[in-house]
Amino acid sequence: MRRRRPPCSPITPLIYGAPPRLPAILPAMINRITGILTGRSNDAVYVSTGGIEWDIAVPLRASALFGPVGEKTEVYVWLQHYDDGMKLFGFPSERERGLFFDLMKVDGIGPRQALKILSGIAPPELTAALETGNLGILQKISGVGPKLAQKMVLALKGKLIDLVNEGGEGTQNSSPWSDVVTALVDMGFDRKAAEASVRARASEVSEGQEGERELFRMALIDLSAGVGASRK
Repeated sequence: MRRRRPPCSPITPLIYGAPPRLPAILPAMINRITGILTGRSNDAVYVSTGGIEWDIAVPLRASALFGPVGEKTEVYVWLQHYDDGMKLFGFPSERERGLFFDLMKVDGIGPRQALKILSGIAPPELTAALETGNLGILQKISGVGPKLAQKMVLALKGKLIDLVNEGGEGTQNSSPWSDVVTALVDMGFDRKAAEASVRARASEVSEGQEGERELFRMALIDLSAGVGASRK
C-alpha cells in the first residue's frame, strides 16, 4: 500500500523531499525556551528541555546573563528559516529581543548583523545613542560604519520609546512618573538611580504621554552617561 503523504510542514522536506517553496523567514513559532543551561560558547548557549538540547545563538555580551551552567535558565527566542536550514536566536529579555527586531527594520541589517550589534553594545546604551543621534558611539560597534550608523539613526530615532504600550503591569504607585521608572528598570538600570534621575528631571516636563516620553528620553540619556546616580 502506498504511504499517504501528510500536509507540508517545516519538517516535511527532511522526510519527503522539497515541498512548495516556503518563505525565507517564518512567523514566530517559539516564544521562549525554559530549561537547564548545559553549556555555552562565545556566541551560543545550549539549553536542555525534555531530552532535547537547543543550540541558540546569543549576543556575545549577553552570554553570561543566562546564569551558571547546570541551573535553570530562560531564553526569549526567534526562529529564522532559510533555504537550507533553521537557526534559533536568543535573548535574556523580551525587551532585548524587541530591539533585535527593530534593528532588522534598518536597510542592510539582517539577523546576524543585528546580533553582532547587540554583542557590541548593551541595549540601554544603544537606545540612548540612537535617540541622541550619537554616530560616534554607533561607529565603535564592530561592523557599523558611518553609512550604516546614519541609516540606524534615521530609521530608529524616536521610535524605540513607547511608554503607551510598555507602561508597566498596571500596578498602583503614588508617583505620577512610576511608569517611566518601571520602563528604565526593565531596561536594566538600577531602580534607585532611575528614581533619582526621574525625580530630578520631572520639573522640566509637562504631565501626559508626551511628558512621559520626554522624561524617559532625558533620564535614559542621564543614566547611560552615568550621571543618574548623582541626581539625588
